[in-house]
Amino acid sequence: MSTRTDIRRSPVSRRLANAQRAAAATSESDSRVRLADLSLRPRWGLKGRDVFTFLAAKGAQNPRTDHRAMRQPDGSVIARFSPGEALILAPPGDGGSSLGNAVESVPSSGQGACYPVPRRDSHCWFAIVGAAAPAMFAKLCGVDLSPDRFADGAIAQTSVARLSAIVIRHDVADMLAFFLLAETASAEYLWDCLDDAMKEFEGRVEDADAIWPAAEVQGTSQ
Repeated sequence: MSTRTDIRRSPVSRRLANAQRAAAATSESDSRVRLADLSLRPRWGLKGRDVFTFLAAKGAQNPRTDHRAMRQPDGSVIARFSPGEALILAPPGDGGSSLGNAVESVPSSGQGACYPVPRRDSHCWFAIVGAAAPAMFAKLCGVDLSPDRFADGAIAQTSVARLSAIVIRHDVADMLAFFLLAETASAEYLWDCLDDAMKEFEGRVEDADAIWPAAEVQGTSQ
């Protein structure tokens, strides 16, 4: 696992430091669940009745229905929670996001019927990858996340480890994968719950770039 120079800014930085020291104890080939912290990567929120009109004008491929996420050509992800609320997750790597840049250009007072929400400050962002991820989530969450019940691109706004959370299925290449977002103030608690739950499945903490590489840019229609 590589060491990130900006690890101190992560809300789970102390947990990551411990995981780096313990990584050698778990064989990667035995791991059926992998956990990564993506909290240092940009994310943007938008609210207002013109959110998806604004994004479409900036070249976005918008999800057609609520509670769906859609991968963009640059690898970023748009999650639609309602007709008036969206979350944009930055793509892997350091290439930036044209949609993110567009959101950052919106003044805090709003632009038309659209205004930004600081999701990077309010929410931590984790990734959970592996065939056993739904079984692990079953220990913490009441929603059935099995692949035949929770499709790629599906969103659940639910409770995970008794915290309000957002679960987005976002498969990485051929691997079953989920994004998990929750309040930053509870990031360490949530990380500890995930770390404990994945032990049964030989869980392993990974570097963000290893679990979601920059090469992973695919088109997915939802």
